[in-house]
Parts: sequence; structure tokens; C-alpha cells
Amino acid sequence: MSRTARYALVLALIVPLLCYFVVKLFSERAAHMPPRYYPDAVIADTVKGKLRTDTQWHRIPDFTFTNQLGKQVSLSQLTYTKDKDTLNKIVVIDFFFTHCPTICPTLTSNMKKLQQSITNAQRVGSTQPDFIHFISFSVDPDRDSVSQLKKWADRFQVNPEMWWLLTGDKKKIYDLSINEMKLAAVDGEGIDTAFIHTDKFVLIDRDRIIRGYYSGLDSADLGRLSEDIVLLSLEKDKNRRSFLEGKLELIAVVFLLALVGLGVFYTFFAENKKICYRLFCKRTIKKPAG
Repeated sequence: MSRTARYALVLALIVPLLCYFVVKLFSERAAHMPPRYYPDAVIADTVKGKLRTDTQWHRIPDFTFTNQLGKQVSLSQLTYTKDKDTLNKIVVIDFFFTHCPTICPTLTSNMKKLQQSITNAQRVGSTQPDFIHFISFSVDPDRDSVSQLKKWADRFQVNPEMWWLLTGDKKKIYDLSINEMKLAAVDGEGIDTAFIHTDKFVLIDRDRIIRGYYSGLDSADLGRLSEDIVLLSLEKDKNRRSFLEGKLELIAVVFLLALVGLGVFYTFFAENKKICYRLFCKRTIKKPAG
């Protein structure tokens, strides 16, 4: 084998493997997914002699309340179809009340802008994204009747297909806010200015796990929320594992060994070819007479 051929073989061995590790490195650093909040339990298990832990994250339970159209709606019905699979929608939640004299109009206005930014980011021909839904809970359900919610919805042009304004049992709403979403929402005993409710938007993923809290009054936070929504829309279902998942390193090693084997075979074949040719020439080639 010539020197040039040997160099070519070395490059053929090294370049694919190097490219694999470079792509793997940059793909891992390309995007940081939003973190998960509130582990309920950590399960430890030993697999093939190795300790493996699985975190059970806190999930928002299903709920049923009344929306601005007077319809009973539930979290469990927020699904959509993708590649013939039925998936839960990503959900953004906030809390407000229609008699709020301070931050509520701004929260609703910013939620509207957020909704529009996600809509405008979709492919040409798609009028609205099907993977996300917005929910605003009233923390003053005693006064926020269906008709009051409808007026608020009309004021901000809320699309009920993408955004619910919900009212219902006060205790259930406050329990959902405080115990499930870990937010502070204090009952102000009917006095408008005493309703100390949160300005946070809560991001819930397809598994009903909390993935982030964002100030509904901060433009930078809202920009981060918009980016995180897109990231979650691209997140793979961890329960559906790819055939190649966890096997890429093994495939790279097998590929490398195959190339090494090919190089050894080529070298051995080339050397044997030279030997056979020399032997054959000595036996068959005769010297010219005279």
C-alpha cells in the first residue's frame, strides 16, 4: 500500500468518528430545555450493576371549571393530534379578576400579545397553533360570573378556542393555585385592592409538569416564555424511546472497528497480491532466447 493510500485510510477512520463527537457536543449545547419543578419522589433502581434514578415530578391534576361561554371545560380535554398520536397541549396559566384596578388588564393584554406571537410564528397557512392553550383563572369567582368573563373576553378579543377564562368554586381555584402550582393567592374578602394575587404566568408541559414561572409584567420574561414554549413544542416524548437512543456510541465504535477491519484486509490483500504476482512471474515468465 502506498503512503498516499495509507493516509487516505487513516482519514477515513478518523474523520467520521470526529464528526460524530463534534455534532454530539454541539447538539447537547444547542438548546437548554426549561427545567422541571417540584419532585414528588425519586425512585432508585439497579440495572446491570449500575444505580439508576428516576424522578417522579409533581403533575397538575385534572380540573373542571366554567369558561367565558358558560361551558364546563377540563384540563384533560386539551389534546391535539400529531403524526397520528394524541398528545396533551402545552398550557400557560395565570390568575386575575375582572374588578382588578391594577395589574390585571396588563396581564391579560400581555397574555394576548404572547398568544399572537406564538400564532405568528407558525408555518404559512396555519391560522393558529394547535399545540398550546391559555387559561386565566378568576381569583374572585363570586363576582366573576360567566357574563363578566364574557365582557372581559370581548374587551381583549380573547379567542375561546385557544384561551379560557375560568370561574367556579373558589376553594378549588385557590387550592389549585397554592397547593398545586405553588403560587400565593390571598383572598381579599371582597375588597378589590386587597386581592393579593400573583403576576406570574405558569408554563405546563404535555406531561402536566410545571416547567417555568414568568412575570406577566416583564417583557424580558415574556420573551423567555415565548422561547420556552417553542422548545417544549419540539421536546420529544420521553416515554417513546428511539431504537437508536443510547446506542450511538456503540454504533460509532462498531463503525470504527469495521473501518479498521477493512483497512487490515486491504493491506493484507495488497501484500499477498504482490507476493503472488512475484511468484507467478518467476514461474511463467521466461527469459528471451540468445
